[in-house]
Amino acid sequence: EDVHADEVMVIMGGSGSGKSTLLRHLMALEHHTSGTMRILGEDIDKLSGVELVELRQKLGVAFQGGALFSSMTVGENVMLPLFEHTGLDRKTMEIMARMKLEVVSLGGFENLMPSELSGGMIKRAAFARAIVMDPKILFCDEPSAGLDPVVASALDDLILLLRDALGMTVVVVTHELESAFKIADRITILDRGEILFIGTPDELRADPSQRIQNLLNRVAEDDTMDADAYLNRLTGEQPAYRPL
Repeated sequence: EDVHADEVMVIMGGSGSGKSTLLRHLMALEHHTSGTMRILGEDIDKLSGVELVELRQKLGVAFQGGALFSSMTVGENVMLPLFEHTGLDRKTMEIMARMKLEVVSLGGFENLMPSELSGGMIKRAAFARAIVMDPKILFCDEPSAGLDPVVASALDDLILLLRDALGMTVVVVTHELESAFKIADRITILDRGEILFIGTPDELRADPSQRIQNLLNRVAEDDTMDADAYLNRLTGEQPAYRPL
């Protein structure tokens, strides 16, 4: 099944359904054992190591919890992908980071430390880092987890803003039904590694399948992606999390 350009695709399912595994495959972080996967038109099985790195630079990732480094300022956290993947001078990187912080409504926060931010602000800073290199696809793992309904709704609005203003495709893993129905152009329902449903929110509401309705009634939070390992590969430092 294709994920369409400039759409928000939401992936849902109960614990152990395969949501996070699928997300890692879509991010080209794991190799699949069967079938074919194309990302931005590229068959990832045919890409060299260098080509795979170049492809990943076109993908942005916003992890559950934010995964900001406590020893870096907010601006330095946002600049991290630029440090690792570009030869830009620091002044240019600082300008790019400030621009993206403005997009997520954190203008002027670049010199603060993560410990000075609220949970919702940490999520927004993580979004700024995820989009700092203007990715073609943005992947979000449980973006509203641990947030109160008002803050979570504001993050939903931000996802739609990023899709509309920056013209990117967004893939969201979530167990929040209200959020899914608000932001999704289409929803994918997984159960034990099997795709049960792909369609619009209206089509999902109208689906008569008892199996799907039962699954929606017991959707639970899945394991998070391994954000520590991903970020440690970039810097050798473990991110510090703070309660939301």
